[in-house]
Amino acid sequence: MINVGVIGCGKIAQTRHLPEYTANPQASIIGIYDMNPQRAGDIAEAYHTKAFGSCEELLKNEEIDAVSICAANAAHCELSVMAMEAGKDVLCEKPMAVTYEECCRMVSVSERTGRALMIGHNQRLTRTHKKAKKLIEQGEIGRIISFRSTFGHGGPESWTVDSQKVWFFDKNQAAFGAMADLGIHKTDLIQFLTGEKIEAVTAYIGTLDKKGEDGSPIGVDDNAVCIYELSAGIVGTMTASWSFYGKEDNSTVLYGSEGIMYIYSDPEYSIIIEKKGGERICYQLDSIQTNDNQTSSGVIDSWIECLENRKKPEISGEFVLLSMKAVFAALQSAETGRRLVLSEVEL
Repeated sequence: MINVGVIGCGKIAQTRHLPEYTANPQASIIGIYDMNPQRAGDIAEAYHTKAFGSCEELLKNEEIDAVSICAANAAHCELSVMAMEAGKDVLCEKPMAVTYEECCRMVSVSERTGRALMIGHNQRLTRTHKKAKKLIEQGEIGRIISFRSTFGHGGPESWTVDSQKVWFFDKNQAAFGAMADLGIHKTDLIQFLTGEKIEAVTAYIGTLDKKGEDGSPIGVDDNAVCIYELSAGIVGTMTASWSFYGKEDNSTVLYGSEGIMYIYSDPEYSIIIEKKGGERICYQLDSIQTNDNQTSSGVIDSWIECLENRKKPEISGEFVLLSMKAVFAALQSAETGRRLVLSEVEL
């Protein structure tokens, strides 16, 4: 049995971490902490657990083996480091941290303390993405030449627990916007699917539509469009947006030398392969999660299995570091208007 604590009880904790821990027979929620005492008390009562008065108090509890960090982006590094230094294994929500230096620090502390560090990049855990990776490795569409990957919806306003105070729009708390919220998923996913690393990036990251209460543009980006150049000569685009005011788009299309693979592009089939010769192969494996249609992410089950068997997390901080470097390089590319080679960039 793995005893866990949850730090931060906003939407992601309420929708994913807490119910998924409850559903896992090998996990027990020992306590939670939230900056809002009323929210903490209500959630503690709902989950029959304890609301701690501070995160420090929670981390001192010797019963707790591991914690989920579900606080705002800017607090991820500090809280994760505190937890690992206190002897706790850490599952941290994405984005891993708000600077590359902070990400490296988290990995370094994990290595030094011997505590597990996993990041909540759930997309690679879906049945469809796992199957797609196997099909790619089997050569079903030949050599991958290019791709386009998209994650867009109408924004986090309906997702946050306080729609009147959207912390996602506050640069001090979030650091960056759609790129941190959505683009990180696709940056990680494309490397997972192809087995190749991002080597260079050219990006536009900016605010096209979202306004604050005073009518001025929000303090973070609401759209990101990146050209990613991968090893093996693969080139493609990654788009993240908070201004898709219709059906959520969470699709990826891979263009290969022997055909095309459509992932989560069709409402009926989660993978469609169209061969060069005209053959069409369809798979219906699952439906991608949306803000309005939540299913189990698989993150908690993977996390608990890792801790039970004392093995390296499936989505380790060390692996995610590769994706975070690409994300921070994209931000720098957007600021400078230049194509950046990751091996040459200083972050």
